[in-house]
Amino acid sequence: MAIDRGLLAILEAKPGKGEELGAFLEQGRALAAEEQGTVTWYAFRLSDTTYGIFDTFEDEAGRQAHLNGQIPVALGQVADDLLAHAPDIRQTDILAVK
Repeated sequence: MAIDRGLLAILEAKPGKGEELGAFLEQGRALAAEEQGTVTWYAFRLSDTTYGIFDTFEDEAGRQAHLNGQIPVALGQVADDLLAHAPDIRQTDILAVK
């Protein structure tokens, strides 16, 4: 398995919405588990209002399938209520894996 690419998304919750955003991300695990091309999927909290998602993929097709999949759609449905601004989504190149 050659994991060589990823996605990093940083999400900033509206004031008082951090717990709801965290709960939403926990539910996202089930959607990620269904994705064939997503090797790993992590949801994490950096602070009371700052959360993130980090995913890894073996190829560009897997990454694009994820970007066009159910998780971004679900996030779009709750974004106006939960997010202070649009997510900061960055494509990453994986340099080393253990």
